[in-house]
Amino acid sequence: MDLHHPILREFPEHRETIKHLKAADERFRKMFEEYHTVDDAIYQIEEDISFATDQEIEELKFRRAWLKDNIYFAIRRAPASTHVPTIATAH
Repeated sequence: MDLHHPILREFPEHRETIKHLKAADERFRKMFEEYHTVDDAIYQIEEDISFATDQEIEELKFRRAWLKDNIYFAIRRAPASTHVPTIATAH
């Protein structure tokens, strides 16, 4: 089981928007980088590579969830020109 939760795997449909925001928005880029740092720390603890108390792991998981929520909200607020258009299919 893969314990990593990279943002591009969490939101694959927003890949282009994420790439644009990482390049254009310093605040987004810092959240993105912190998310992956926290996610890696959680992985290290869950794989018994590093040690943390129950409170520390819960705080890390809370921080990761908070960052993920904020990253998602930033993606949703991004200008429409950064979103990949959806293709309508006729039935």
